[in-house]
Amino acid sequence: MFPLFRNKGRSDTASNYILPAEMQIKAWRKANRRMKWGIAEKVFAAVAPPPDITPQDRIDGFIGAIISYGFGDEGRSHADAVLSGQLAWAHACNRRGRKIWQCQYLDFEKADHFRLRLKAPLRPKGFYYAKFRPGDNLIAKTVAQYLKALTSDTGCGPEGVQMLSITHPHMVELMNRRKIAFMAMADYDVAPYGFNDFFDALQMFCSNGVLGLGIGNVDQNYPLFGIPTLRFN
Repeated sequence: MFPLFRNKGRSDTASNYILPAEMQIKAWRKANRRMKWGIAEKVFAAVAPPPDITPQDRIDGFIGAIISYGFGDEGRSHADAVLSGQLAWAHACNRRGRKIWQCQYLDFEKADHFRLRLKAPLRPKGFYYAKFRPGDNLIAKTVAQYLKALTSDTGCGPEGVQMLSITHPHMVELMNRRKIAFMAMADYDVAPYGFNDFFDALQMFCSNGVLGLGIGNVDQNYPLFGIPTLRFN
């Protein structure tokens, strides 16, 4: 299920589709210029080195650290996690030559349609790291089953959208070639008809060259979708 992805100076191993921090920052700089987000140079310069992936992390399936950015403010001194995903998706839609599709029932703008999962950790403002575990081992699980079993780790929210849209766009092609699983973003709740009836989770996939942003019922299994996990320590 993992890719044979070649990067300069790196061997073709399962974990190598997570790019070095400097390459991720370079991608963020490019996106910042293109989208005119206004992230200051001093903010880029202050990004700390990535956390070590410990032996225990590797035993637990974590393969590297991804860099995300928390935009806005949700009112309690944390980032607006919905806005952080929305802006990343806008960048994907703005990418020249990229074919995209979005489910008609997704509405980032309405709080009764889309939110960060209530029990999910709040996301920090600015740049932050998260250790990433692919979700290929959870293809047989539903999002509801996954969330019920969570302890200290959590699912993807804006981090997954930013990963596929900004820092790791090569993963979109790997999805298209069925080298890696599609992704269910378990920390994003979706109420497809509004009214705070949150029974879906966000999904991202690429098929036939089209990058899609869709939804899936949390109690239903989708055989091509894994459920990635994040660790914030």
